[in-house]
Amino acid sequence: MINKNPLKGQMNFFQPILKEQLNPRHELYLLSDTIDWSSLESDLSQYYINFGRPAKPIRLMVSLLILKQLYNLSDESVVARWTENPYFQYFSGFEHFQWEFPCNPSDLVHFRNRIGKEGIERIFRMSVELQGKDGKQDKLCIDTTVQEKNITYPTDTKLQVRIIDKCRKLANVYHLKLRQSYTRTVKSCLLLQRFRNHPRNRKKAMAAARKIKTIAWRLVRELERLLPAGIVQDQLALFKQVLSQKKKDKNKIYSLHEPEVSCIAKGKEHKPYEFGSKVSFGITRTTNVIVSVATFKGNPYDGDTLEETLQVHKRITGIQAKEASVDRGYRGRKEIEGVQIITPKPLPAGATDYQKRKMRMRFRRRAAIEPIFGHTKKDYRMERNYLKGFVGDIKNALLAAMAFNIRRWIRKILLLCLQTIEWIIFEIKNTENRKTSFSFQYYKF
Repeated sequence: MINKNPLKGQMNFFQPILKEQLNPRHELYLLSDTIDWSSLESDLSQYYINFGRPAKPIRLMVSLLILKQLYNLSDESVVARWTENPYFQYFSGFEHFQWEFPCNPSDLVHFRNRIGKEGIERIFRMSVELQGKDGKQDKLCIDTTVQEKNITYPTDTKLQVRIIDKCRKLANVYHLKLRQSYTRTVKSCLLLQRFRNHPRNRKKAMAAARKIKTIAWRLVRELERLLPAGIVQDQLALFKQVLSQKKKDKNKIYSLHEPEVSCIAKGKEHKPYEFGSKVSFGITRTTNVIVSVATFKGNPYDGDTLEETLQVHKRITGIQAKEASVDRGYRGRKEIEGVQIITPKPLPAGATDYQKRKMRMRFRRRAAIEPIFGHTKKDYRMERNYLKGFVGDIKNALLAAMAFNIRRWIRKILLLCLQTIEWIIFEIKNTENRKTSFSFQYYKF
């Protein structure tokens, strides 16, 4: 159930109003007055019912999501800083300074689950609409990157030890007595894994790894015998799949709590393999606004991601793209749904200097998407995704792109304000100079 608007109460004459105390040129002050909150609230109100306990205001929850991504904070940190920062509170729609937490940090989790992928996409579309004409272009630059998941670097031994620990916990939950817990045995085997690549330790380490795998199989089979049919069968099947997979198998499982994670190699020397999901970004060619975000399971060929990326761009902006500049990883795609796909290629022998210069500039312009990937990862929480499941991958990528677009708008507005102030100062100085020269000429004669 949607809560009543807290702004429609009686005025408090004993507490100062935030709007009169804050700097009107602050970035959050300007952003708060620019966003169309009424449209956003009406679109997201469909995810609420008309009975039950009143929920937190939609504007409050959306503003907390925006602040969390914009300033690279966790759910707990953004709620804590909200009570200290008056600009955060004004951005959330409050007129007076508050001393208590706006909500429990777990409410942000429930709100993300409530609005789902469609609601997060609506917030992302708001960030694109904020750009005005800069976000309405039919020529794009498209590329893919990897959004890594919050998992440890996977090895077979790590996964097998994790399975042993989970089997012990399941036995405790269902009050089952195992024949042996293997606690001390597993610990001694793990000690032998240190320096396993040294020639003297290699043989002992491999034997210890085989023993850990054997113990994991024993515990899984023992739980199958002791547990009634139909209980935790999915979890036991996952354990079996992990223990059965080989080195060169496809669709391997790299994490027990995130089984949808994929191993993706992007040719990086410092990081040969990344574990997460592939994300495709589409940006406008001349203004660098992110207008399309698509997340994919597994490790699809880059050319196969183009169709969905272009569909997202059309759904967000309502504009049909005409050209899309890509790198050589998209070779084999020339045209998709009427969109011309431009890939770097050797220049024709008969091309004029103007044509050669134009093609080179177009391909160099496509490289502007690479630093955008870096900013979304380092500054806006896409370097390591903490949201659960593949749906969490989709939401986190959309929120990171939303934060990048909002930061771009803030920088543009602040630069415009600075230029306006400089122009005013310049005009004042010119006016004073004109008055001085006139008075000098008057007294001279």
